[in-house]
Amino acid sequence: MKQSIFSILSNEALTDSVYKMVLGGDTSAITAPGQFVNILLDGLYLRRPISVCDYDESTLTLVYKVVGKGTEQMSRKTAGEKLDILTGLGNGYDMTLSGDRPVLLGGGVGVPPLYNLAKKLLAQGKLVSVILGFNTKSEIFYEEEFQKLGCAVTVTTVDGSYGTQGFVTTALEAMEYTYFYTCGPEPMLKAIYKTSNTSGQMSFEERMGCGFGACMGCSCKTLTGNKRICKEGPVMKKEEILWES
Repeated sequence: MKQSIFSILSNEALTDSVYKMVLGGDTSAITAPGQFVNILLDGLYLRRPISVCDYDESTLTLVYKVVGKGTEQMSRKTAGEKLDILTGLGNGYDMTLSGDRPVLLGGGVGVPPLYNLAKKLLAQGKLVSVILGFNTKSEIFYEEEFQKLGCAVTVTTVDGSYGTQGFVTTALEAMEYTYFYTCGPEPMLKAIYKTSNTSGQMSFEERMGCGFGACMGCSCKTLTGNKRICKEGPVMKKEEILWES
């Protein structure tokens, strides 16, 4: 974990409620796709955790949805403003288990952390398929970005207004793959758990206090004991997840 001051380079709307923010600063603490950052915002006691969409040696890209006071304040930030950010949080995805044909499944704001993962898997010579799930056409973002990387992209919408009608599991059932990686709301993760026919890794969305394991506020039960989503997670292997009925 590292605390740094980042400068906002750009902040643009992708949909009515989803924004893309690019920042310049020290990203050396980020070591794996799937990690997150924690952002200090004016007048708010708790930092706001946001998944890392992409990064290089000097820039950090965050794609976030406006859902409350913190993200609403972020959406009003402009180029040149600065943010105090904790980087290098969480455990990220393990790419050594992917096999030759991994599939990546993202639901809504669970899509962003899969982007850097896709880049790195493609750089290893993997054949990467991506399934992006949304409620309706107006909510879709990052389809073209994944296509430009070289991924085979399928988009699903619940109402059938674009792509395949249904959920990400609808597309998953018709696909051949060696391993899966996913991020999204818990009902989606649970459905993938039941539908998938291989091992995989799931990134959980959870309300957090400190963001680095001190407060124990985001603990959950697993088959190997209690784990903190912010520290031992947010990524967990399929085999260790203990679902509550």
